[in-house]
Amino acid sequence: MIVVAIIGILAAVALPSYSRYVTRAKLPEAFSLLSGMGLSAQQYFQDNRSYVGAGGIGGCPPGVGLANGSSKNFNFSCTNVTATTITMQASGISADLSTITFTLNQNGVRATTSVPSGWTANSGACWVREQGGSCS
Repeated sequence: MIVVAIIGILAAVALPSYSRYVTRAKLPEAFSLLSGMGLSAQQYFQDNRSYVGAGGIGGCPPGVGLANGSSKNFNFSCTNVTATTITMQASGISADLSTITFTLNQNGVRATTSVPSGWTANSGACWVREQGGSCS
């Protein structure tokens, strides 16, 4: 009986910690793909002197590397697309990331505009990497 109680206590402590670890492990996917989108947008701007792209996915310039505008855990889109501005966005689609949104603009400014419940938002220009609000 004591062994079962100890296992129960360990599970109660370990399961939430493991869940947070799995969520944090999914975030680099968004960071990497948003960074790639930023590079692609800058290359497109250099070639065309405008961020407005014909036939891009989600309003993004062509060649962002996402066939349908999404990855395993995130949907990607672009907003505020004008000749001189663009904001690229990654929105979580898996259950544990459904409320997290990262953005990157034409100036390379990173922001986390929405975080999951229980996470600390960071008002600085960064992508929140963990529950406590620390940034990448």
